[in-house]
Amino acid sequence: MKIGICTYACMWSIGFPGARPPDPLCAMDLINKARALNVSVVQFGPNLALQDLPDSERSAVLQAAREAKLDLEIGSRGVEPAHLRRMLEFTRACGSALLRTVPELEGGRIPSRTELAAILREVEPAFRRAGVRLAMENSLMPAAEMSAALESAGSPWLGVTLDTVNSLAIAEGTREVVSALARWTHCLHVKDFIIRREWHMMGFRVEGRPAGQGQLNLPWLLGELAAAGARCNAVLELWPPEQSSIEQTVALEQQWLTESVAYLKRLIPGSSASG
Repeated sequence: MKIGICTYACMWSIGFPGARPPDPLCAMDLINKARALNVSVVQFGPNLALQDLPDSERSAVLQAAREAKLDLEIGSRGVEPAHLRRMLEFTRACGSALLRTVPELEGGRIPSRTELAAILREVEPAFRRAGVRLAMENSLMPAAEMSAALESAGSPWLGVTLDTVNSLAIAEGTREVVSALARWTHCLHVKDFIIRREWHMMGFRVEGRPAGQGQLNLPWLLGELAAAGARCNAVLELWPPEQSSIEQTVALEQQWLTESVAYLKRLIPGSSASG
């Protein structure tokens, strides 16, 4: 298992509508950040999509990643077969062996188990021939439904990106998600968190924390993945709460990034890029 960072570990630093830092982090900055942190993997998600960069900038990023011996993972959204085929070709062109996507259809509609299984069976031969693994992230599709669709497709080239918090949006906890999806895991999104009651006791708040400083039992999770025979990297994501200014929020995010990678290196020996 290798340690990596994702564009979603730097969301505030990259910026998004409603939150634009004065000096946004770019794709090359992320490569340089990975080198400085001595991690082995960089995953580019849709919030800083390599496919959207100008050709010259993308070529420079890919060259820098090769020189640094970084493994790249490509991120997208959607599971329409035509889209997956286009992204598969792009993933191969980048020298990547993993395409991460969110299982949704046009307009953000979540596919049924039957729909997803049919899609997976249709695209599986292309992924198998390309030697690229498809890793769908658990989000708004129930974990049991994803597992059943993957079981129906029955291919080692098709699996999941297991996120440790996303499924709270559909009232599924981490243990439930891991139980259903551990054996299909091709990528692990490490995202630590806390859940605490609001002061008025009517409801809860979910907030991110640096890896190892929240309620995620990461040693247990790694053990479950190992027991299930999962072959995956541990890619860091972060949810820092907004501070009083964008500059302070970005500074907190970068502090958490450093702390989290240090924790993961203690937990996953031999995972550094030079290790």
